[in-house]
Order: sequence, then structure tokens, then C-alpha cells
Amino acid sequence: MQFASRLTTALVVAGALVLTASTGAHAGAIGSTPVRTFDYSVGGVTMKVPTGCMFTHIIRGSGKKITYQNAGVDCGFVAAVSSGFCNWRIDFTYADTNNRTYRTSRGRTHSECKIDPMRNNSPQRLPRYGKACAHLFVSGVRRVSQCHHITK
Repeated sequence: MQFASRLTTALVVAGALVLTASTGAHAGAIGSTPVRTFDYSVGGVTMKVPTGCMFTHIIRGSGKKITYQNAGVDCGFVAAVSSGFCNWRIDFTYADTNNRTYRTSRGRTHSECKIDPMRNNSPQRLPRYGKACAHLFVSGVRRVSQCHHITK
């Protein structure tokens, strides 16, 4: 149910972004990347993240000014009833056009297990064009990333 709600919201936002992008005043992007199945250990217990989760990164702004940024996981099917992600964090990184990362906003590590981890980031004024990425870490290992190019 929550997956359907967040998917509907993403589609509505995507539609709104298409409308606002046509004015040239604002820009935004939404992208999702599948989370691959993986196993990890928590306190000696092996946890398994099954197929059926997507990592979504939303960004809004204009030029090098980011006014809103969010990233999180949505799971459906079998994955929606799993124990989720334990010891997770979401980082946002910013790289120049030569793919050199110049800024990282490291999220806090959450020890609780959550099926739908999510994080908002503060507005950013970027010094250069390039890309903005969101990364999901579980038990200190980067499991999935999703990026958007920031161009003129």
C-alpha cells in the first residue's frame, strides 16, 4: 500500500515537473534504480534483501541551485514483507563534469531496521555543473546509487 502511495506521488511530481520544466524557470528530475538482492549480517544474523525494491532520488531547483532533494527506498511484492534495511544511511554527493566528487553530505547511520529508509537533504548552491547523486549504504557497504546531471 505504501509503495503504491509513494509511486502515485512520484508520478504526480513527475507530471508537475514536466509542466514546470517547459517554462524554463525551474528544473527537476526523478530517477529510480533497482536495489539488487543482497545478504548482510546484523549481530550474527544473516539478513536478506529480496528483489522488489527501488531506490528513488528526487531533485528540484534551477541551474546550480538545488531547492529540494530526497532519496529513499520503496519495496513491493515479497520485499515489502521482509525485515528491510538495518544499519542504513543515505549520502548525497556532488561531482564536477570530470566526475571528481567535491562535496559529500553524509547521512546519519540508523541502527533500526526499516523497509522504507528515506532522507531529505538541505538546499544546496553548487559551485560548478556536474552531477548530484544519492547513495544507500547498509552496514557500511554502498548497495545502490542514483544520479542526476546538473547542466546549463
